[in-house]
Amino acid sequence: MMSVGLARKAAAFGASAAVLAGLSAGLMSSPAQAASKPAPKVSVSAPKATPGDYDGSCPTKINFSAQIKVPLKGKTELAYRWLHGDGSKSKVNVIKLSGRGTKTVTVKQSITFKDDVKGWEAIQVLGPKKVTSKKGYFSVSCQKPQEDVRTHLDVSVSARAWASPSSYAGRCDTYGDKIDFTGVIKTNRPSWVRYRWVLNGEVVDYGKIKVRDARKVGFGINPRHSQRGWAQLQVLSPDATSSNRAYYKVWCKDDRRDDHHDDHKGDHKGPDSHAGALSATASVTTGAGCSVTATGSVTSAKAGTVTYNWALNGTVLSTGSVEFGADGGSKPINGFSTTSEIKSGTVTLSVSGAGGSDTETRSYVCS
Repeated sequence: MMSVGLARKAAAFGASAAVLAGLSAGLMSSPAQAASKPAPKVSVSAPKATPGDYDGSCPTKINFSAQIKVPLKGKTELAYRWLHGDGSKSKVNVIKLSGRGTKTVTVKQSITFKDDVKGWEAIQVLGPKKVTSKKGYFSVSCQKPQEDVRTHLDVSVSARAWASPSSYAGRCDTYGDKIDFTGVIKTNRPSWVRYRWVLNGEVVDYGKIKVRDARKVGFGINPRHSQRGWAQLQVLSPDATSSNRAYYKVWCKDDRRDDHHDDHKGDHKGPDSHAGALSATASVTTGAGCSVTATGSVTSAKAGTVTYNWALNGTVLSTGSVEFGADGGSKPINGFSTTSEIKSGTVTLSVSGAGGSDTETRSYVCS
């Protein structure tokens, strides 16, 4: 039997050995445990394309996004780049992060495609730990533009415009339109037509009318100073088109300038590029059965007799004369009318007298 003293010594020795063994084990295991401590785990999702499968007109833009999760214990830098399905890579992007816990970072990119393509995108994280996402697939199918094939149901629209008169010379401090613009809109089938008038590049009037075969539209201007320009009738729907430009010119003359015209001969010339002592103004309208009616006036700064003649498509139809006193002025003259059908043409008014001569030509189209 073991004595009490020996038992005590054995117990004391056993305790010391156990403590020493524990300390020794702790000292030896600490480096191993420190070395095997796992580094922060970084994860990245497969990129998502929006839209994933595109079918439509090109070029088009496809947006890609992915999420990167990074565990944090302080400050770190997230470095990543995009991997493209054609083998190329984007530049490396770096984002500075700080804090504790897991941080989720959403990264995005957009790519414009002009042609059909089927491909993929991926994310490669370079730090704090290298990891590559799965591939995110997408496709782009570009539709070719459809050929403009017209059918008998399509609406065809045409437009024509003219100014009446195309030139005006006289007083401008009076009321009433000096220049009237008329347009004809034609369609191949009854349709609602939206249109607008453009004067020297600016929209001045617009409207919507029901057109069966042909309709006339128009507006007028009353300039307060000499000018020249143009007006155009533009059809907006159902088939966009524009008329020709209807050119006009206005020469505003006041009494003071006319009274002293002889003293300043050659000092001023109006849009017609003549001295302006004598000028003609003509207006043409069409009626039922495409009859043509012409009216006009003569302005003279000199006293005397002014003769005039009217011609239709080069054929003289009417002649006459008008007398002016010392004060001159503007007077109406006899026009003409036709009863036969003449669907289009030109009407010319020619005048001559002591102040010189002038010619005014008007074109018309009968609808």
